[in-house]
Amino acid sequence: MNIRKLTGNLSKRFSKLQKIQRFFIFLLASLAITFLWVVPAFTQQPVTISVMIQTLEGTQWQPIVQGFNESHDNIRLEIIKGPNDTNLVEDLYTSAFLLGDAPYDLAYMDIVWVPKFAAAGWLQPIDEYIETSEVDLSEYLNGDINGGTYNGSLYRMPFRSDGGMLYYRTDLLQQGGYEPPETFTELMQISQDLQDQGIADWGYVWQGKQYEGMSAMFVEILEGHGAYWIDPETREVGLDRPEAIAAAEFLYQTIQDGISPPGVTTYAEEETRRLFQNTDTVFLRNWPYVYPLAQDSEISGQFAIKPMVHEPQDSSGACQGGWGLGMVATTSHPDEAWEVIQYFNQPDVQRQFFLETGYVPARKSLFNDPELVAQYSYYPDLLNVVENSALRPPIAQYAQASDILQRYLSAVITGEMTPEAAMTAAARETRSVLGS
Repeated sequence: MNIRKLTGNLSKRFSKLQKIQRFFIFLLASLAITFLWVVPAFTQQPVTISVMIQTLEGTQWQPIVQGFNESHDNIRLEIIKGPNDTNLVEDLYTSAFLLGDAPYDLAYMDIVWVPKFAAAGWLQPIDEYIETSEVDLSEYLNGDINGGTYNGSLYRMPFRSDGGMLYYRTDLLQQGGYEPPETFTELMQISQDLQDQGIADWGYVWQGKQYEGMSAMFVEILEGHGAYWIDPETREVGLDRPEAIAAAEFLYQTIQDGISPPGVTTYAEEETRRLFQNTDTVFLRNWPYVYPLAQDSEISGQFAIKPMVHEPQDSSGACQGGWGLGMVATTSHPDEAWEVIQYFNQPDVQRQFFLETGYVPARKSLFNDPELVAQYSYYPDLLNVVENSALRPPIAQYAQASDILQRYLSAVITGEMTPEAAMTAAARETRSVLGS
C-alpha cells in the first residue's frame, strides 16, 4: 500500500471520528437541555398550602379542596384536621405560632381570634392583595369585615357568618293572642302570661353556662340596653355603668321569676336547643344552626326568628360570629396562599358549600340567592337579623376580658353576687388587664 493511499484512508477515518464526536457532543447537549428545562417542567412539585380546621368542617370542605386541587397544577391545598372543640383549635394555633415555625400557611379563624393573632404578629395584613384583586368588600356583611379588621388593617377574609337571634313559637303566641315582642319588658310579660295560662312550660332560654357562649349572648343583652362592654377605640370599660348593670339584672330576673329554668345557668347552645324543641318553651336565644334542626323536629313550622329584643329607646344587636381565612405571617408562599383565599371567595364555590352544609353566608347576595332560598327559606329573614351586628370587643386581650366577664356574670345569675357588685368588680379587673 503506497503512502498516498494510506494517508487517504486515515483521513477518511478521522473525518468519520469527527462526525461521531460531533454527534455525541450534540446528544450530550440535548440531554443536558432536557434535564435542565424539560424534565423540571414535568417533575416540579406543586407548592403545598396548609391550613388547620376542625375535623367536622374539614370533612365538609373536601369538595372545595378537591375542586381547588384539580384546577391548580401549581398548588396543592392540604387540610390538617384538628379537634372539633374550637378552643382547642385556637390553642393549637397559638402553640404553633409561639414556637416560631408554624406548619400552616393559612389560619381558619373564629372572628374573636383575629385581634389576638394580629396583635401578636402571627398574621400578615391582606390589604395589598385586596387592592390589586377584584375583591369587593362591600359585598360582605359589615360585621364580618369589621370583625376581621385590627388597627385599620384587614387580616381575615370572611367565608361564613353567624349571628345570635331570637327564636319564638308562633303557635304558642297565637294561642295567647300575642305578636312577637320588641322589648325586654314585653318578652317577660308574654312569657309570664303564657306560663300562667298553662300554655307554656318555660318563657325564655339562653346560654348561662360559664364559657364563651355566655359572653356572646351577653353582648346582645348589653346592646339592647344601650350599654357596652369595652370601647375598642378608647379602651373605656362600660360594665359598671347603669345600663350594663340593668342588663345583668334582666338575666337574673328571668330565673327569679321562673321565666327561665334554674338549670339555664349550666346550659350551652345544645341544651337550650333541645329544650326549645322538646318542651313548650316560647323564646330561645341561639344561632342560625338551630333553624334546620328545629325544622326536622316536632315543632316544624311552628316557630320563626327575629332580631333580639331591646329597650324602647335602644336598638337590637346580633352578636357577630363567623369564620374566615387569614394569611400566616411566616408562610413562604404568600401569593399561593392568597390564591387559595381567592378561590374560596368565589360566589359559586360558596353557594355550593352552603347548599350542602346549611351554614350562614357572609356574602350578602347569597341570602337572596334563588337556589339557596329554595332550600333554606328563612335566609332572607336571617339577613335582617345578622345585618344588625354587635361585635365582641376587637382587642388583643379579648380572651382575658371574656374570662372576667363570664366569671362575674355567672356569679350574678347564680345569686352569689348582686348585679351591681359583680359588674363593678368585672369592670375593675378588666381595666387592670387593659392597663387603664
